[in-house]
Amino acid sequence: MTAPIWQKQSQASVDNEIMNYMAGEDILLDNQIFLFDIQASKAHVKGLNSITILDKGEADSLIQALDELAHDYNQGVFHLSNQFEDGHSAIEYYLVEKLGDLGKKIHTGRSRNDQVSVATRLLIKHSLKQAEDYIVSAVRACLAQAKLTKDIPMPGYTHLQRAVPSSAGMWFAGFAEAMIDNLMSLQFSLQLLDANPLGTAAGYGVNLPLDRELTTNELDFSRLQINPIYTQNSRGKFELEALFRLSQCLLDIRRFCWDLSLFTSQEFNFVNLPDNMTTGSSIMPNKRNPDLIELMRGSYATLQGAMVELQSILSLPSGYQRDLQLTKPPLLKGLKVALDTIKLFSKVVSEMSFKADVLEKAIDAPMYATDLATEQSIKGIPFREAYQSANDLKKNLADRLPMDSLTQRTSPGACANLLLDELESRFNQLL
Repeated sequence: MTAPIWQKQSQASVDNEIMNYMAGEDILLDNQIFLFDIQASKAHVKGLNSITILDKGEADSLIQALDELAHDYNQGVFHLSNQFEDGHSAIEYYLVEKLGDLGKKIHTGRSRNDQVSVATRLLIKHSLKQAEDYIVSAVRACLAQAKLTKDIPMPGYTHLQRAVPSSAGMWFAGFAEAMIDNLMSLQFSLQLLDANPLGTAAGYGVNLPLDRELTTNELDFSRLQINPIYTQNSRGKFELEALFRLSQCLLDIRRFCWDLSLFTSQEFNFVNLPDNMTTGSSIMPNKRNPDLIELMRGSYATLQGAMVELQSILSLPSGYQRDLQLTKPPLLKGLKVALDTIKLFSKVVSEMSFKADVLEKAIDAPMYATDLATEQSIKGIPFREAYQSANDLKKNLADRLPMDSLTQRTSPGACANLLLDELESRFNQLL
């Protein structure tokens, strides 16, 4: 490992085993924020130029070198390895190698604390915007399926027992509305997190008139994160906020996947999944398994574990503590699992199909009892009496048809009145 950028000439070298313990994983994780770190470094250079710490020639040289570093990194020419303590020191090393003493000026007025905060914040913003795009696709897929299947009857269940006739369209519309709410939630989270921490240094500001508004605009943040102490204290807190919002998406996807796990079983046989979404058994030739659905169902647990890990780490006093380095692994793991799962959700929705004939056959006569009780109530019979009467007469309901039940369900949101236009309007207002 190269000498740490904080190493004093008079100080003995830190034991390698201790350094590997403190920073061994950090350099690997920094691969996921390295380009954002470079982006923030360019903004910092422009800020230093604006207050004449760097002249224009120096700033131009540093920005050009940072662009070359990003290119070399993307092309696999420059690697983050255990040669460096972390990605931040790798940037400084590269600039010093390229530009000599000029490269040593890059760190004026900043700390690795605000450096990692701004790179992580940029990553979170980027990830939430990706999630927004995936949720938009999911809403469109659910609404399209709801329109296509609104007249396909299917059993409605409570307690996993057949309850009343429902429709495939109503099932899809339920997940469409859930994803619209999730989109709203993600947008709120983005608004909350859209604050620039760069320029707060190690948590107490610096004795330079840093142009933080300039870097805020350069990095496309909507506002400053003003207080340096709060900037340090928000590390981990903002990461937890992002993972919580994403977890709400996975919570709905988990329920969707639970339904599919049941519906694809031979006992239900309601749904077809494309072959490319199922796998075979290594020993049983007759099997096709919904492994994708099961792993998507389990993804919420990974995100929940990441949130618990973050919450445990954040039992800290104010200011920077090295424990905060440990917020990276759960954040990065949580973001990846969430984005991968949400992205696949719309694909599953679009490519699955219900077996209309099987769904209709699964609706048996007793499921019309609630319809009968409501019909008698309309005629003036007190509902509790109608309820008892319908229960006594349920054996006489065999001549009823599923579509008759669906067309009677006209309350807002019910099968005959899904209000898909209203859902689409709410969705479009968020775009």
